Amino acid sequence: MAIMITDECINCGACEPECPNNAIYEGGAQWRWADGTSLKEVKTADGAVVAGTAPQTPVSDEYYYIVSDKCTECVGFHEEPQCAAVCPVDCCVDDPDLRETRERLLEKKDWLHLVA
Repeated sequence: MAIMITDECINCGACEPECPNNAIYEGGAQWRWADGTSLKEVKTADGAVVAGTAPQTPVSDEYYYIVSDKCTECVGFHEEPQCAAVCPVDCCVDDPDLRETRERLLEKKDWLHLVA
């Protein structure tokens, strides 16, 4: 599963630098597939191809958020999700709507960080 940030977030920003996939963004900030990854372009669920550097719509305008398609729960990097480990208010939690196996998380990690 991916990790999500709840609306109890106090916007301290402790989580953002801990993410090995650059999947965490400040509320209102546009995100990019290429941020912290090797992705040059991505085929979206609807079949569109977008440049890795193309700005994407923020998931939240109010508090820090995690781009679930970039979140690997730190699998392949750390023993536990680092955002949750450093969050002072415990608002980085499992997203019950996004369940992924360890194998799928490792595949996603490899996809995000493919060496050209």
